[in-house]
Amino acid sequence: MGDGRPNRSFTACAHAGNNLTTGCAPVDRDARPRQRTPSLEAKGNNVNRSRFLGLTLAVLTASASGGIASSAMASDANGSLTGAGSTLVAPLMSNWAQDFEARHSITVTYGAVGSGAGISQISARTVDFGASDAPLTPAQAQTCNGCVQVPWGLTATAVAFNVKGVKRLNLSPAIVAKIYLGTITNWNDRGIKKLNPGVKLPNLGITPIYRSDGSGDTYAFTDLMQRVSAPWKAKVGNATAVSFPKGVGGKGNDGVTAVLGSTNGGIAYISAAYVIAHGLSVAALQNQAGKFVYPNLKNISAAASVVKRVPASNEMHIVNPPKRLKLAYPLSTFTYAIVPKSSPKASSIRLFVLYAMGIGQKFGPALDFAPIPGVVYKAGVATVNRLQQG
Repeated sequence: MGDGRPNRSFTACAHAGNNLTTGCAPVDRDARPRQRTPSLEAKGNNVNRSRFLGLTLAVLTASASGGIASSAMASDANGSLTGAGSTLVAPLMSNWAQDFEARHSITVTYGAVGSGAGISQISARTVDFGASDAPLTPAQAQTCNGCVQVPWGLTATAVAFNVKGVKRLNLSPAIVAKIYLGTITNWNDRGIKKLNPGVKLPNLGITPIYRSDGSGDTYAFTDLMQRVSAPWKAKVGNATAVSFPKGVGGKGNDGVTAVLGSTNGGIAYISAAYVIAHGLSVAALQNQAGKFVYPNLKNISAAASVVKRVPASNEMHIVNPPKRLKLAYPLSTFTYAIVPKSSPKASSIRLFVLYAMGIGQKFGPALDFAPIPGVVYKAGVATVNRLQQG
């Protein structure tokens, strides 16, 4: 994924050399069988988008209709589980819930309410599990009163843009930080033009678009921004919700996608699965090796390869990986299940999380989720096996 590659190279299953006929990277454990899924481009993106959108709407409808109500305590029945949180993992969760119920006769109802709300709901025990793209802060871990975080998904946050007449775009994380700080305000800025030789950039104001709700995508995005920009670290920081100096907010990935679609000159950070589903234009981000790369499976996996050992907390940061990882996409992220150490439904929770980390990974490639690395899988299994009934 070198300089100047057109935006069409962004597909869920693209590989080195942009050979779209090859399959996705295989899962590396027997519990997660090998699969060869052709790229969404090769398969015909419209069909896959329709399926994705239907699944996403089902998740969001369940949440809106009261499937996840914060005032209702989680059910004690072992035949059902309720969860809430990350919108990034929602498309994958749709597949997991359907397949898991077919295999184990346990219904999983999930509300895509955002990582921050998911953490709040599992802390209050109004759901059986939470889901967050951001690891628990020390304060959140204390409030959650005996929760653990289990990495069960690996994907990326994309930087999407809507600039009429521009089909491909290279950006560096430092330039993106300046855009969101309000120090770069026009698409024909000299810093952007330098990264895009031969691209006709318009004299058009830039509208930064951000998540208005507590979001793991915001956490990953601001984690990268604080690592490449001292002004960002000093003025904005890193959290699931921050005060953006400039721009327009949207609730959830769907909300941000809608705002971007109606804003010529807009730029937004959106989970990769939503970008694929809605056919958005995606910027190639410059990594530390100087390469402009897209959030494809190979590049996401390259970023995750930086993990050689998993800490006891399971918290991992893979944004802005070192330059020796030449293909690594710099805005890659793990997403976590947040579960209580002790629960009346510990056996069902354990079964579901082990399923998600194992056979459930087969649903990932079509949604731009790469298989979790073996070392991460082992750490997750060890954590889940310590859950207690009670």
